[in-house]
Amino acid sequence: MNKLTLAIAFAVVGAGAALADPVEGVWKTQVDDGAYAHVAIAPCGAKICGTITRTFNSGGEYKSGNIGKKLVWDMQANGKGHYASGKIWQPSSDKVYRSKMALSGDTLKVSGCIGPICKKQSWNRVK
Repeated sequence: MNKLTLAIAFAVVGAGAALADPVEGVWKTQVDDGAYAHVAIAPCGAKICGTITRTFNSGGEYKSGNIGKKLVWDMQANGKGHYASGKIWQPSSDKVYRSKMALSGDTLKVSGCIGPICKKQSWNRVK
């Protein structure tokens, strides 16, 4: 590989990394009904989605039937770390909330409502 080809390859890889949304990564949810999860947030088309990758309870990591399920979908980036118009599924209640997220450093505040009932959590970045 010559130097020009190598430089172009690094430029393309660097440009892709620069375009990544800051919310992308793995996030640890708060404990809900005695368990918490790691959620991988990534683009899904033009929007942002999150999939459960690992689950934990008081005994440590366990293989929940929820691994691989979408927890977050249809989030739209509104700029400056704000996301809206999405949905978040709460496994413990099996309910889907109209949701939004706000990113601040390594903390992601998620909130959602079903009618007048609203809930919120703070998630921490794992990686």
